[in-house]
Amino acid sequence: MAATKHPRPCSIADTLALVGEKYSLLVLREVCLGNGRFDQLVRNTGAPRDILATRLKRLVEAGILTKVPYSERPQRFEYRPTRAGLELEPVLLTLKEWGDRHLHPDGELPMVLEHVCGDEFVPAVTCRACGDEVRHEDLTAHPRSPGWTTAGPTAA
Repeated sequence: MAATKHPRPCSIADTLALVGEKYSLLVLREVCLGNGRFDQLVRNTGAPRDILATRLKRLVEAGILTKVPYSERPQRFEYRPTRAGLELEPVLLTLKEWGDRHLHPDGELPMVLEHVCGDEFVPAVTCRACGDEVRHEDLTAHPRSPGWTTAGPTAA
């Protein structure tokens, strides 16, 4: 089947257009960990400097990061998450948890996060209305884009 010129309208696709480029989520991880200086980001993400500069510019333009000066001479900046950037942190935490379970089944985890309660943090997606943990079989999609069903575009 050939690719369509007009794929399904989707907030996931829209979000990936901003943060789906290589290194973007790793930059956000580092900034959320408090490592917002350019040299720290180069070292901790492994991103080439030119690519990192491009990603940072895009993340700032998108309102996900903010650029704050920390030195006048020479002029240097660090990056911090905006409210929108911090709202992406649960995505990072969920990706980390998936990787811990499926890519490190031996339990040799690269990093453990501790919650304020003192226990190891393990994220769970819950329903805001009822508080139950969400499972795939509990969800029903209701497409709202004209001309689209869950199966795809309607016949023209």
